[in-house]
Amino acid sequence: MQIFRQFLLSEGFVGIHTPKLIAGSSEGGSAVFKLDYKGQPACLAQSPQLHKQMAICGDFGRVFEIGPVFRAEDSFTHRHLCEFTGLDVEMEIKEHYSEVMDVVDRLFVAMFDSLNEKCKKELEAVGKQYPFEPLKEAGIEVDPLGDLNTETERKLGQLVLEKYGTEFYILHRYPLAVRPFYTMPCWEEIISGAQRVHVPEFLATRAESCGIEVKTISTYIDSFRYGAPPHGGFGVGLERVVMLFCALNNIRKTSLFPRDPLRIAP
Repeated sequence: MQIFRQFLLSEGFVGIHTPKLIAGSSEGGSAVFKLDYKGQPACLAQSPQLHKQMAICGDFGRVFEIGPVFRAEDSFTHRHLCEFTGLDVEMEIKEHYSEVMDVVDRLFVAMFDSLNEKCKKELEAVGKQYPFEPLKEAGIEVDPLGDLNTETERKLGQLVLEKYGTEFYILHRYPLAVRPFYTMPCWEEIISGAQRVHVPEFLATRAESCGIEVKTISTYIDSFRYGAPPHGGFGVGLERVVMLFCALNNIRKTSLFPRDPLRIAP
């Protein structure tokens, strides 16, 4: 987290803190923990996405957040948690969304280099308990035709590793129904991101097409009506990054007190 924060601060980003108690469902999703907030329906935030964008509309330019993320996941898998630490970034785009991809690239190379340099003892200790090979720092762009599931992620990752000798690569120019880019080390997705819609009328249309009631996100859409710059961003799950970097076979090994569909204590 320190490397993530220091890199972004050096790039002119501002750290923010967004609410984790929100009305309705964040991003219009259904996988949320619902609760009663003084008689009003509310939920735990499954993403800081909407508030990150509102900060950009407020002329912050570049923002990031490190904080808890809650997902009411039913998936009992090696890479899903119901509560994890989110590393989120949003930034104004000057010319092209590749500016966001460039930040992703430089951020992860800086993180991997710093971890290998500053955490040798810790990595050696983990390596003795769970032998692994640290990620190589490199990147390559690919133009896929459709979405990827876990199995195809692994197959594509293996092909990239065999051909280019790297486990860190970026896919871009995804179909609109999926996402504009992913970043995948160790053959699995860890980042999802996109250039966002910044025109309020188009935003309302997109919300309706996704089955979201516009009135439930009216304050969010209203923040765009005074003018919003083109912007984009991404979200990273800290525990998943650690799991893949250390080649661990289960994300629960990266959390001091993991929360999954069957675990609420200690």
